[in-house]
Amino acid sequence: MVSPIPTSVKRIWEKWNLRGFVLLSLSLQTVLILGAPFRKRSPNLFVTFVIWSSYLLADWAANFAIGLIANSQGDDPFVRSPTNNGDFNSDLLAFWAPFLLLHLGGPDTITAFALEDNTLWLRHLFGLVFQVIAAVYVFIQSFPKNKLWLPTVLLFLAGIIKYAERTRALYKASLDNFKESMLKKPDPGPNYAKLMEEYSSKKDAKLPTHIELTAERSKESRTTTYVVDDGDMKDNVPLVRHAFHFFNIFKGLIVDLIFSFHERFESRVFFHERTAEEAFKLVAIELNFMYEALFTKVVVVHSKWGYICRAISFSAVCTALVCFQKIEKHDFHGFDVGITYTLLFGALALDAIAVIMLIFSDWTVAAVKKSCQKSCLANILKRYVTLKQSRWFVEENANPFLERCRQLLFRRWYESVSIFNLIHYSLKECPSLSPNIFDYIFKAYINIIYLLGLKDLRDKIKYRTSKPLEKGLWEFIFAQLKNKSLLADDPETARRISSARGDWILQDSEWNNIKDFGNLLSCVVDVEYDQSILLWHIATEFCYNNDSKDKEYEAVLTKMEHCKTLSDYMVYLLVMQPTMMSSVAGIGQIRFRDTCAEAIKFFSRRELGPEVAQIDACNRLLEVNTDVQPVDVKGDRSKSVLFDACILAKQLKNMKTNKWDLMCEVWVELLAYAAGHCRANDHVQLMSKGGELVTFVWLVMAHFGIGEQFQINEGHARAKLIVGK
Repeated sequence: MVSPIPTSVKRIWEKWNLRGFVLLSLSLQTVLILGAPFRKRSPNLFVTFVIWSSYLLADWAANFAIGLIANSQGDDPFVRSPTNNGDFNSDLLAFWAPFLLLHLGGPDTITAFALEDNTLWLRHLFGLVFQVIAAVYVFIQSFPKNKLWLPTVLLFLAGIIKYAERTRALYKASLDNFKESMLKKPDPGPNYAKLMEEYSSKKDAKLPTHIELTAERSKESRTTTYVVDDGDMKDNVPLVRHAFHFFNIFKGLIVDLIFSFHERFESRVFFHERTAEEAFKLVAIELNFMYEALFTKVVVVHSKWGYICRAISFSAVCTALVCFQKIEKHDFHGFDVGITYTLLFGALALDAIAVIMLIFSDWTVAAVKKSCQKSCLANILKRYVTLKQSRWFVEENANPFLERCRQLLFRRWYESVSIFNLIHYSLKECPSLSPNIFDYIFKAYINIIYLLGLKDLRDKIKYRTSKPLEKGLWEFIFAQLKNKSLLADDPETARRISSARGDWILQDSEWNNIKDFGNLLSCVVDVEYDQSILLWHIATEFCYNNDSKDKEYEAVLTKMEHCKTLSDYMVYLLVMQPTMMSSVAGIGQIRFRDTCAEAIKFFSRRELGPEVAQIDACNRLLEVNTDVQPVDVKGDRSKSVLFDACILAKQLKNMKTNKWDLMCEVWVELLAYAAGHCRANDHVQLMSKGGELVTFVWLVMAHFGIGEQFQINEGHARAKLIVGK
C-alpha cells in the first residue's frame, strides 16, 4: 500500500517535531506572560481569542513534547549519531524534559482563563504527579553516562516548584476553598449550659436572681475602627492600602457571605466621606485585587513560602545555565545546543519578568507600611502606581502618544462602556432599498452564519461599539447611590432600595404628581425586568433623536447623553451578556428578537433600509396611531414591545425637559437592580474581559450597605447573671 503521506514529509516531521514543539511551548509561555494582563484592559475578541488559544495550546504543547521525549527514549539511546540531524542526544532529551515542567507551571499572570478552571485543581495535581513521573523516566533512561545530570536535577526542582505553585493557586481560587478560607472561627456564643447551671443553683439557694441582656452600643456612641489620615486620598500608595483593607472584607461578596453590621457601618462611613473620583479609584484597585486573587498566582507568590520558592527556582535555573556552559558540547548537535541555550535564557527571562511584576504590583504597594513610606522603594512604587491611574486624573498637557502607551500597558481596567442600539441594529439588518449581487451574497452569508450558530458572535463583532466612561456619568451614578444609602438604615428600606427598578424614583414626591404617572409606573412595576429595559431603551431612543436638534434641550444635553449611554449599555448587557443577565432578564432574548423582527418588518414595508438616518426611522415609528394597546390587537403570541415603547415615548414627550431628569434616575435604578441581582461569580467573570460598569456599581452598592448580604440588625451582645442581695 502507498502511504498517503510522502516520505519527505515524514522525514521533516521526524527531524523537527520535538524541536518545534519545545520552541512552541516556550513561545506560548512568552505570549501568556506578556499578553494575559491585556485581557482585563480590553474586551476585544481578538485579544481574548489569542490569550484563550495560547492558554489551551500551552499545556497541550508541553504535554505532547514530553510524550515525544519519552517515546524517543524507548529506543537504544547509545546507537544514535550525534552528527545526524534527525537524531537526538539522550542527555539533551533528559535535559529538555524539566523545561517542559517549567512551562506546565505556567506564568504568574494567568493560572485560570475562566472561574471554572479553578475547580480543576485536582486534575492539575494528578497532572503534576504523572508528568513528573514521565520526566523522571526520561532522566533515568539517560543513565549511566548522562553528563548533564546536575543541571537536569536543578531544573527538575524549579519545574516542580512552578507546577506546584500553579496547582496551589488553582486550589486557593476555587470558590469552595476561597469561601472556606474566609470563614471565621465558629462562635458558640455564651456558655448557655454553664449559665443555666449557675442560675439554677442560685434559685435553689433562694437568692434573687435574674438574667440581664447587655445591648450593643447605640449608633450614636459607636465609633469607626478604621482611621484615614489627612491627605491619604491624594496619595496613591495609601489609596492602595485602603483598597486592600476593604478587599479583604468584601471579597466575601464573591461567595455570597453575610457581613456584620460593624463591617457595613465602617464601610458606609468611609465611602460617604469620599468623592466620586476617590470612590472610583478605590473600587478600581479593589476589583484588581479580586481579579488577581482568582485568575493569577499572586496569592501564592506573595507569601513567605512563595518568596522562598521563587528564590530557589530562579537560583536553580541560573545554576543550571552555568553548569551547561562549562560542559563540553562536542557530542551535541550545534542546533540542539542553540535550542538548549534558548530554553535556558528563555526561562531566565520569564522568571525575571515575573520577579519585576512581583515587585511592581498592588500587593507589594499594599504591604508597604506607613513607617516606610519615605523609603526609596516606596517612592519608586508611588511612581509606578501613578502610571496605573485612570485617564480622568491625567494632566491636560500630557503627551498623547505616551498617554496612550501608558493606558495600554498599565491601566487596570477598560474604562469604557460597551453599547448596542436596537433601532440601529434593526435598520442595518433590513434589506437594501436597491439590491444588487452583493446583497444576495450577503443573504447567503447570513444563512450560513445562522446554520453554524455564529449569529450572536457576528452581531457582537459588527454592532457592539464602546465609548469612554465619562467622569460626569460616574459622578451622577455615585450621587444617586449615595443619596439612597442615606435612607438604608433599616433592613426593610435597604431591601426595597436594592430591589427597586424605577419604581422608587417614580414614587418620589417630585414625580408622582405628574400627568400619566400611573402609566409610567406601570412600565416598571407591571412588566418584567427585561421588558422594562427594552421599553425604556426604545423610548429613550425616540426622545433622544427628537430632542437632539432642538435648541430648547441644549441645557439638558449632558443628561440626554447620560440617558443615551445607560440605555444602550443596558441593552448591550441584556443582548450580549445573556449569561450574566440570565438571573434577572427572564425571556429577554426572545423579547429582543421579536421586537427586532417587528421593527425590521415595519422598516422594510415602508422602504426604510440601512441607508436611512436613524432619526427618520424613529419619526416614522412615532407617526403610527397607538390609541389602542398593541396587546389588544396582536394578542400575546409575539413578545415585541416596539409600539408599547412608542406609547411610553409619547407620554414622556409631554414632560418637556423634565423627562431627562426622570429618565436618568430611572436608568440608574435599572442599572443598580442588575448590579445587585446578578450572580457574584458572573461579575467576577467579566473582570477577565475588560471589566464592566455594572460591576463597579455592584461593589459601590455593597460599600454603601445597599443590598441583602448584610446582617443589619444588631441584636444583643451578651447575657449576664445578676444576683441580688
